Amino acid sequence: MWNEVYVEEAIKEHPRVLSILSKINKTPLIISRYDDLWGKSKKPYLQKRDSLNLFLAEKKGQLLKLAPDAYGQLGGPHYYFIHAYNCIYECQYCYLQGYFNTPDIVLFVNHEEIIKEMQNILEIHPEENVWFHAGEFSDSLALTHLTGELELYHDFCAKNPRAIIELRTKSVNIKALKNLQPLQNLIVSFSLSPQKMAKRVDLKTPSTASRLEAMRGLRRLGHSIAAHFDPIIFEDHFKTEYEALLESMTDLNPHLRYLSLGVVRFTKDVYREVEKNYPNSLIHTNPLIKSFDGKVRYHRPMRTWIMQSVKEIAIQKSVSQSCIYLCMEENSVL
Repeated sequence: MWNEVYVEEAIKEHPRVLSILSKINKTPLIISRYDDLWGKSKKPYLQKRDSLNLFLAEKKGQLLKLAPDAYGQLGGPHYYFIHAYNCIYECQYCYLQGYFNTPDIVLFVNHEEIIKEMQNILEIHPEENVWFHAGEFSDSLALTHLTGELELYHDFCAKNPRAIIELRTKSVNIKALKNLQPLQNLIVSFSLSPQKMAKRVDLKTPSTASRLEAMRGLRRLGHSIAAHFDPIIFEDHFKTEYEALLESMTDLNPHLRYLSLGVVRFTKDVYREVEKNYPNSLIHTNPLIKSFDGKVRYHRPMRTWIMQSVKEIAIQKSVSQSCIYLCMEENSVL
């Protein structure tokens, strides 16, 4: 799937780099630093359909970032860690299309340094559980058959019960997890949309049914699972569609560690890219306005109605009310 593969000079003999290269069987081009080339000139987001390059690199600078308010459940600080840039999927609402200058993928290999920084963060918060989220800049599971880092993060969780790692994903690439002992503080969370909606906006992703089957597989093995209904995109029959989705999840709903709800939203710059890339998308069928945090969203009464409607259906379908939270939203909206 890769047009070209680039490897930084300093890590060309790194065991993880050699392992990745052996799996993709492509001769790499050696470069000094990935960001000397990656994103230096504008590459259209939709060019990823025909030409996608891979960069193997070391992440320098900030390895973890403090997550914004309402990013996750209340209780303890939330951070996300940066293990990769960009995604192989093509969701029409993806903010990455306006965040980076290129859709080319970067895989960082210095996971030991990321974990060391996690350990430092735990020491800063000696009395609290600390959340670490993967999946902010790339799907957390889609390429793990290449990268092979999950065992490291699993080991970190096993040694540090106050650390909670969330793997956010749309992938069904769960093979590596099947070989790891379930831990309460390692949670795999799946972003889900009703199947008809997913077909229209979650391009190149596994089907909703496939994601649910992956959740069942993990649940049977004892792994902790969660779900994100985010973003919810309004269409006339959204309540019926979410009722059908939650009905199809009745065996999973009582076991969800949490369920987040959030409506579609963009920064102004990302929304311009979405309008350009997907002018006929369902996203544009209802008006979006500048909201409380500067992002473009549905107006507040509509957001409240949408999320309250889905929340009520979820509770009816055996999702615990206490585990439902609003993602990147005003606490007072419901």
